[in-house]
Amino acid sequence: MRYLLNVRSRWVLAWALLAALCAVIPLPLTAAEPVNLILDTDIGNDIDDAFALALIHALENRGEVRLLAVTITKDNKYAAPFVDLENTFYGRPEIPIGVVHDGKTRDTTDMLREPVERRNANGQYTFPRRVGTDAEPKEAVALLREVLSQQPDGSVTIAQIGFSTNLSRLLKSDGGRELVRRKVKLLCLMAGWFGEGAAPEYNVKTDGKAAKELFAEWPVPMIFSGFELGRQVMIPYAEVQKDFQYAANHPVAESFKVFAKPGEDRANYDSTAVLEAIRPDRGYFELSSPGRVTLGPKDVTIFTPDPQGNARYMILKPENRLRVQELLVALSSEPPQSAAPVAASHRVPF
Repeated sequence: MRYLLNVRSRWVLAWALLAALCAVIPLPLTAAEPVNLILDTDIGNDIDDAFALALIHALENRGEVRLLAVTITKDNKYAAPFVDLENTFYGRPEIPIGVVHDGKTRDTTDMLREPVERRNANGQYTFPRRVGTDAEPKEAVALLREVLSQQPDGSVTIAQIGFSTNLSRLLKSDGGRELVRRKVKLLCLMAGWFGEGAAPEYNVKTDGKAAKELFAEWPVPMIFSGFELGRQVMIPYAEVQKDFQYAANHPVAESFKVFAKPGEDRANYDSTAVLEAIRPDRGYFELSSPGRVTLGPKDVTIFTPDPQGNARYMILKPENRLRVQELLVALSSEPPQSAAPVAASHRVPF
């Protein structure tokens, strides 16, 4: 009896302490508002864009983000259909897509073409989509202007994980810079190379003129995830082989198998910028002091500290590398929300 009384007393004391803590530390009455996100991507030039888009869908399932639109800087006919089929796979076929005109990298890659063209035994597309069948995407800048104009002031985050073509053109459009200043609160970019050994980085040098204009004229804060950070965070081949088995046909896994050599791990550059855009307060990365980013010879990025600057770059501490890598792999491989029983068994608790 004394033991039962002691147990009951401890529970009463615990609940009393919890009540006291709740009185001292006010708890939020509602969940945080989801991040209003636009993704600007050169999907099809490397595999990490497809994983970054899957990451966004996983975090939208959790109510952390709302994907407003996807705009594309790879000027290839398969890029928009691939984005559309991936969005459709994750249960969001309504997300608008915009494409660049007269852009860079017009080459066709099998990682886009094969999933887009693949059909089943009945002749139907393995991965359903609307783009290229009964719908066509808008021009990217027109879509950016339309979507931004519909959002509250200071409410939109943009993740640019490709070239600067679309956003540079947005700034140069009629009233575009003012539209960005009013509507956008943050731009997160996978761009540049900061620190020792800096060399021309692909997303910057492919359209160096646009990057130079964007870095000089962008009117709101920018956070850069550089090449030196992204190459530390991998997409392990073995994990892709295991983690996407919940679906007999998965567009991200299919694209990865076409793109990567057998057994080859790939760097997950783009997902780091997307993660910072959606979860900036989780301590995954540190940020540099404020400064400005310019381009030097051969379009190498140069960071100059400046307290009045609107640019910072991300820093990944060695002790956080594995944590970030495992997080990105786990989230990007989560099933669509529509696959409820499967999704519950695969849902990661972070």
